Amino acid sequence: QVQLVESGGGLVQAGGSLRLSCAASGRTFSSSAMGWFRQTPGKEREIVAAISWNSGSRYYAGSVKGRFTISRDNAKNSVYLQMNSLKPEDTAVYYCAARAGDLWVGVYEYEYLYWGQGTQVTVSS
Repeated sequence: QVQLVESGGGLVQAGGSLRLSCAASGRTFSSSAMGWFRQTPGKEREIVAAISWNSGSRYYAGSVKGRFTISRDNAKNSVYLQMNSLKPEDTAVYYCAARAGDLWVGVYEYEYLYWGQGTQVTVSS
């Protein structure tokens, strides 16, 4: 069992930066790939970034590549999303997700078993 708690969301102007954090509880964190997803009203939840258990493999959605960086610290049971050069279209609720003891990145929502409650990110123009 893994419980996830996101933090770091907020309101920022376009061009600004935010760093999201996700604190995980549970013994399987260090052996689980992690992901960040986002969702806006009326749309499907979409993958933003994902990272393998040992940080050796990372995935980024095309819309955020070069602007966002996913990282993790297994000693702290945490995963992070550094978001730079934010755009109004990045406005969404951001969710942290964990695979169920699976080492490698997944890009689909169904591949993740555990989810946080979400944190709102709003980028003003």
